Amino acid sequence: MEKACWFKDWFDSPYYHLLYNKRDESEADLFIDNLCNFLKLPSSATIWDNACGKGRHALAFSKKGYNVIGTDLSENSIAEALKNKTENADFYVHDMRRLFRTNYFDCALNIFTSIGYFENNNDNFKVFKNVHAALKPNGIFVIDFFNAEKVKNTLKPNYVEQRGDITFNISKQIINNAIHKKINFVQQNTEYSFEETVTLLQKEDLEKFASHSGFNLENAFGNYALNAFDKNNSDRLILIFRK
Repeated sequence: MEKACWFKDWFDSPYYHLLYNKRDESEADLFIDNLCNFLKLPSSATIWDNACGKGRHALAFSKKGYNVIGTDLSENSIAEALKNKTENADFYVHDMRRLFRTNYFDCALNIFTSIGYFENNNDNFKVFKNVHAALKPNGIFVIDFFNAEKVKNTLKPNYVEQRGDITFNISKQIINNAIHKKINFVQQNTEYSFEETVTLLQKEDLEKFASHSGFNLENAFGNYALNAFDKNNSDRLILIFRK
């Protein structure tokens, strides 16, 4: 597996979705509700869920009446999302490093730590430039990333996650300002090994990408309740930019 493209294999694997099937869905729903209440987008708004996974969050926005397009690099995830395609929610396989549409969306989302995967930091910048091009004038870009400072201070180097008969042995270490996570397990007498690598992007890094792309920062929140961001204590880093 090429180091720079670990996500192509891992995100398309059924084991990825199995490992993360215990994520706090109620907290995610709370975030979407709070975000919609805060942004107060018009009912006619068109939203881009960039790195949408299986489309659950895109569909949540569509149920609120918005027109939503979800894109993701994982073909398997998009195939699942398309099973729930609706009149106002559609899905496409797309690499966020490439231009998608121009002057089309009122709001773009990159949520639940869906950036920072790339070995070349310039690829993260490309995401911002492509989103800027895709938004209409005055469009909004929402980034939801982990709080790198707290992640560094609370890192668990080794732990185990049990999912049915599969024991995921997980190790983490910080190398060159990135979290390198190794996931090893055995299934039906076959050994599997996957990796995740996520750059520890700070608020200043994301602001720099945004500023150089033409965005202005409007708000910074530190959790899904949309409380103010605190570098040392917040769980999340949620930034709202405007074109």
